[in-house]
Amino acid sequence: MSKRIEVRDLNVYYGKFLAVEGVNMEIEPRSVTAFIGPSGCGKTTFLRTLNRMHEVVPGARVEGEVLIDGNNLYDPDVDPVLVRRQVGMVFQRPNPFPTMSVKDNVLAGVKLNNRRISKSDADELMERSLRSANLWNEVKDRLDRPGSGLSGGQQQRLCIARAIAVSPEVILMDEPCSALDPISTLAIEDLIEELKQDYTIVIVTHNMQQASRVSDRTAFFNIAGTGKPGKLIEYDDTTTIFSNPSVKATEDYVSGRFG
Repeated sequence: MSKRIEVRDLNVYYGKFLAVEGVNMEIEPRSVTAFIGPSGCGKTTFLRTLNRMHEVVPGARVEGEVLIDGNNLYDPDVDPVLVRRQVGMVFQRPNPFPTMSVKDNVLAGVKLNNRRISKSDADELMERSLRSANLWNEVKDRLDRPGSGLSGGQQQRLCIARAIAVSPEVILMDEPCSALDPISTLAIEDLIEELKQDYTIVIVTHNMQQASRVSDRTAFFNIAGTGKPGKLIEYDDTTTIFSNPSVKATEDYVSGRFG
């Protein structure tokens, strides 16, 4: 199910402004890759190019290639809606649909994709997705209540269940724990560890300890100054990035000297 991602000479623009420049990267299947770096260095912008969410911003565009198992997401005949089905996204703040029940939240993406599904299949898919998100035991008696009534950590796992339900191959997470308490954060981190058995996972985080705990590889992005493009400075095994980076700026950032 999970897929390998290759990024080649990627430049990301907002209108004429070059936001991220010259990224080359390979992300292995069934792994967790963390993007770290100071605010404004392009981590989230780059993450959003991996499922073509970037281009929903007026004037936004990319140059270069993003290949998933050798197929370029930016080929002219590729439907971005299909890309976003293949590459799911979990956002910084939990965003369940407030008027929908827990059950309907899980199945929302499936219904938006116009998949016809019987009630029994829908119930099975919902339970499987909630179990995969380690949420089933907590919500099985409140499936018809609003998803917005769950705690913040539960809402974020509900959003992960919703992403899983459409059977993606890659899951992108943009600071998924930044709005959560430490216990909920630990639950999400444990979940990420389990999900990488089946999915390729890419996570943006400002939490150095989180990056070192959950990821197999870490990419450090930086920016030379205001108005300059973000760049990928170093990309290596997480243990190397945190214990023996090859670039001084990486060492300064992970040790807390700046950022």
